[in-house]
Amino acid sequence: MNDESVTSLPTKGSKTKEKILKVSLKLFATKGYKATTVRDIAGAMGVKQSALYNHFKNKDEILETLISNLTSSAIVTLFDGKDAQELQKQGKALLASIATTFKLLSFDGQNEALYKLLMQEIFRNERIREIYNEHFYQENVKKLSGILFSMMQAEQIKSFDPLLLANEFFSPLFFYQMQVSLLKLDKKSTSSVVSMFEKHVDFFWDTIKIEKQETLF
Repeated sequence: MNDESVTSLPTKGSKTKEKILKVSLKLFATKGYKATTVRDIAGAMGVKQSALYNHFKNKDEILETLISNLTSSAIVTLFDGKDAQELQKQGKALLASIATTFKLLSFDGQNEALYKLLMQEIFRNERIREIYNEHFYQENVKKLSGILFSMMQAEQIKSFDPLLLANEFFSPLFFYQMQVSLLKLDKKSTSSVVSMFEKHVDFFWDTIKIEKQETLF
């Protein structure tokens, strides 16, 4: 084993730090950030409060670290590392993959907890509002509007305001994701909402696509 592989292994300290974040996220998502104390976090981990202070100065620093994790969410990185021209060629398949990402994240425990934290703190924390507006929504809208504009130029879809179309596509996905979270919170069936992700894609694409006319010979 070379030196590089040794240094890449997680240390005991990093594992403890990750556990603190995981436990804190669960408590913040269920009890709320304000109602959760450092004593609650330490108690859930079965350690003394002083053990937490070896890794984080206070509860605010734990929250700030969790907030920074939001920027690596699969929703934030929807278009990362992907060629815009190739995405444009995918047409409806691209929209379907985006909707699938939203749907799958609705049932991912880690992302669900992050989403709950985001929704609970968005009116109290300016940093969270900035992340939501810029990374979760505006950046994705901007990138999709550019791709939709390319689709218009390639005559895949009808000519509309691409920014408006991008907003029209994303808004229901956020709404459906919230509905899934609320239904799960009340321990109710999510089946009626789950199918809406695909139905939204079908409806949206059928509305904007250009029907190819058959050439008669």
